[in-house]
Amino acid sequence: MIDTVPVPLPGREYDVRIGPGLLSRAGAEIAPLLARRRVAIVSDERVAGLHLATLTAALEAEGIAHATLTLPPGEATKRWGPFEQTVEWLLEQKVERRDIVVALGGGVIGDLVGFAAAVLRRGVRFVQVPTSLLAQVDSSVGGKTGINTAQGKNLVGAFHQPSLVLADIYVLSTLTPRDYLAGYGEVVKYGLLGDADFFDWLEENGPRAAAGDAEARQYAVKRSVEMKAGIVLRDETEQGDRALLNLGHTFCHALEAATGYSDRLLHGEGVAIGCALAFELSSRLGLCSQEDPSRVRQHLRAMGMKTDLADIPGDLPGAEALLDLMGQDKKVVDGQLRFILARGIGQAFVTSDVPGDAVLRLLRDGLA
Repeated sequence: MIDTVPVPLPGREYDVRIGPGLLSRAGAEIAPLLARRRVAIVSDERVAGLHLATLTAALEAEGIAHATLTLPPGEATKRWGPFEQTVEWLLEQKVERRDIVVALGGGVIGDLVGFAAAVLRRGVRFVQVPTSLLAQVDSSVGGKTGINTAQGKNLVGAFHQPSLVLADIYVLSTLTPRDYLAGYGEVVKYGLLGDADFFDWLEENGPRAAAGDAEARQYAVKRSVEMKAGIVLRDETEQGDRALLNLGHTFCHALEAATGYSDRLLHGEGVAIGCALAFELSSRLGLCSQEDPSRVRQHLRAMGMKTDLADIPGDLPGAEALLDLMGQDKKVVDGQLRFILARGIGQAFVTSDVPGDAVLRLLRDGLA
């Protein structure tokens, strides 16, 4: 069964379709959007090896012509060079404003291709076909696109909503256990920020989903997308509520920069550690009970996930250097770091009123 989560932004409405086998019927899903029966596909080499043939067969079954660009896999692709290469290639393909660009891949490809679509001819339409759990529950929905620079993550980009998102639950079976769990870091985030009942459900059913149960996986993706869509509708360009989606990310982005955006720390792993740190900080500031951070860590550990700074392999810079890296975050306003803290599980809020010395102590303790 296919679930549909609508994102009814005025004038930019689209559906997120979630279910098994969507990739093999992608042609029928995309065809109603097309002014002419051709698309440009951008993927990465690893994903293309697994899923491109299924996608192109589905397009050909509907008489849709296609051209494909494949980029190297990994976070290093979300940089100026591959971005320029993608835009130039799309221009060579004579992609017009009414055409569709298809992003087939995880968050890196979705973010990069979405940004290329945003600036190409001042905005062409694109379809997200997310192939990682992280992309299905987070980066493919909501229109945030962009690339990384030497100064930090996602500092250059645009808001550009997709025209359709196709989240095929079956493709999650091709993920490594580590990649699946990295995406699960974002799933847990939704329970922690605004739905305590969903966190309860995850404590009970998260292991079943990780073991490959398609029904549990589909519910986890659907509930995550529903929550994200609801927040995006209230605050598309992150002036208020949408910042809640950054629970754990202020810490995460600093840790990703400290580890060189490498395989030492995947984004979702950083989010999980960041959520644990955010709840620990909330507890230390007297905002939530001491049981809450313990419960967060307990669930993450039960899932086999990283929960602490000590779980990151290799050396990390000192607490002061990490705090400095946090200062490069997009969530800095008037020089003040904005944190997402919590009054309990499912009760996150945004604040700039966090003493720097409390953050330093937390980081020092974590590094020790």
